Amino acid sequence: MEASVILPILKKKLAFLSGGKDRRSGLILTIPLCLEQTSMDELSVTLDYLLSIPSEKCKARGFTVIVDGRKSQWNVVKTVVLMLQNVVPAEVSLVCVVKPDEFWDKKVTHFCFWKEKDRLGFEVILVSANKLTRYIEPCQLTEDFGGTLTYDHMDWLNKRLVFEKFTKESTSLLDELALINNGSDKGTQQERERSIDLNFLPSVDPETVLQTGHELLSELQQRRFNGSDGGVSWSPMDDELLAQPQVMKLLDSLREQYTRYQEVCRQRSKRTQLEEIQQKVMQVVNWLEGPGSEQLRTQWGIGDSIRASQALQQKHEEIESQHSEWFAVYVELNQQIAALLNAGDEEDLVELKALQQQLSDVCYRQASQLEFRQNLLQAALEFHSVAQDLSQQLDGLLGMLCVDVAPADGASIQQTLKLLEEKLKSVDLGLQGLREKGQSLLDQISNQASWAYGKDVTIENKENVDHIQGVMEDMQLRKQRCEDMVDVRRLKMLQMVQLFKCEEDAAQAVEWLSELLDALLKTHIRLGDDAQETKVLLEKHRKFVDVAQSTYDYGRQLLQATVVLCQSLRCTSRSSGDTLPRLNRVWKQFTVTSEERVHRLETAVAFHSTAEKILQECPDQPEAFNEMDQFDEIEAVGKSLLDRLTVPVVYPDGSEQYFGSPSDMASAAEHIREKMKLVSLKKQQLRQPEATTPES
Repeated sequence: MEASVILPILKKKLAFLSGGKDRRSGLILTIPLCLEQTSMDELSVTLDYLLSIPSEKCKARGFTVIVDGRKSQWNVVKTVVLMLQNVVPAEVSLVCVVKPDEFWDKKVTHFCFWKEKDRLGFEVILVSANKLTRYIEPCQLTEDFGGTLTYDHMDWLNKRLVFEKFTKESTSLLDELALINNGSDKGTQQERERSIDLNFLPSVDPETVLQTGHELLSELQQRRFNGSDGGVSWSPMDDELLAQPQVMKLLDSLREQYTRYQEVCRQRSKRTQLEEIQQKVMQVVNWLEGPGSEQLRTQWGIGDSIRASQALQQKHEEIESQHSEWFAVYVELNQQIAALLNAGDEEDLVELKALQQQLSDVCYRQASQLEFRQNLLQAALEFHSVAQDLSQQLDGLLGMLCVDVAPADGASIQQTLKLLEEKLKSVDLGLQGLREKGQSLLDQISNQASWAYGKDVTIENKENVDHIQGVMEDMQLRKQRCEDMVDVRRLKMLQMVQLFKCEEDAAQAVEWLSELLDALLKTHIRLGDDAQETKVLLEKHRKFVDVAQSTYDYGRQLLQATVVLCQSLRCTSRSSGDTLPRLNRVWKQFTVTSEERVHRLETAVAFHSTAEKILQECPDQPEAFNEMDQFDEIEAVGKSLLDRLTVPVVYPDGSEQYFGSPSDMASAAEHIREKMKLVSLKKQQLRQPEATTPES
């Protein structure tokens, strides 16, 4: 019977064991009766429970029962005393009935107990509360009977509940732990695991039960210590001899079984962890070698454009994202395996290392394949990017070549030709870069078979190789066509440069010839002071004319070259309509002016020569002047020369131009007049002797 079952009855305190003892060391059982009607059934249940607590050794010393009838009627007391015969007849040695001050009829009570003495089997005495110490020591009596023993019924009941709960839970827990631990000792591993699986978790927490037991034991030991000092004592069932050893024994057994149970749990946890790791490892390996590898098998292309390569890269990133989840599991598993290897048993090391090696091999191989695929797609993207840039450069170059050149001058042609050469050089560099990227990509594709998992990738690789080679060959052909067109355009532009150069030089020749004409009119003015100087001027003029002639011939040759270049370029030249007429017009003006200059110089030479001859002859040689015609001729030449100095040069177009300034011409005319005066004076001197001779 457990206290928790009859807790409401026990709380009524119908009977109790206070812990006190009689002089024979028997336990004192107290039955306090009250004014209210006492239920004999509940009292019987209470007595049965209380008498089940002491040990057999305690029971053998007998009980002293104190029936407190001070607040009850005699009939009730009598009934209780008679009930003791049926409940504890052998254990009761003495029944002390505490009577009230105004007690019942002495004759009746004495007669009843005396008559029933032999039948009851124990002695019943009537005693006042103050006379109870004759049979029991005061220290063994509670305060209700004038004793000093302290008893708290609710405290006892609570501790009793704790004790019984601990005893029940610990006993049940010991059975469960023993079943679990004994199951772990079975022969085969499968039987051991099956037994552990069926009874793996105990119904109560061992830690909680152990803690409760330690607290209970501490309480019992504390009360025993206090009791020895005469303080508060709780020993209703001789706890210092019974309860403590029982609790200690249960605690020892619990600790032993719990230690074994913890080891079983540790082994099971380790085994379970190992199995979970093995299961996860196989999940990772199966996925990587199954769906993961299949994803890579289906992704073999490199794309035929930047957009296609980018789409393949995006698809590959999705594949990598799926793989990264499994790689995260791999990292976690690797850490768990490493921890088990550091703290694992000898028997698990081989299996753990094998799992770790298998997992690492598969993951590293798959990671290498992913990296290889990523590098291949990146190389393909770079190849297509270079190819697209080169294609755009070739399109730009071709567009430039298809547009007809209409430059304004040679400088713009030179600039256009320089730009054309730069574009061609850029195309060369782009094609070289494309070849390098293509060769690098081909080298990577040739290594693709090393991770193909036995799959024949020859056909797929051939398509990729053909595509790459086709792109490079197409770019080479386009570049060659552009080079041919550049050669033609370069020749045409060089001819245009030469054409512009010829036109510029021809225009320059016209300018030079104009400058010569201007110099002839403005600076070639002097006619000389004598015949010798005039001859020198005439010779210089002829050389000057030769220079002008060379300039004119050079301009004519340049204009003829422009005609040939225009015919080659199939274009019209501005020289035929502008420069050539200008050249001819300036040359005609120069020719007319030069002829006038020559005529004047030649006239001046004749004038100076004749005048100097006349002026240098001596007067005593009259035979030299036998003809007066020479004087007339000099006068005529002088006048003619003076007249020419005042006449302008008339050009074929009717325009006129004078030599020098009027002051320059006046100075030259003045010199001629002075010389004519000298000749006239000479003539007069020669005539005077002729006049004086006849008179004599």
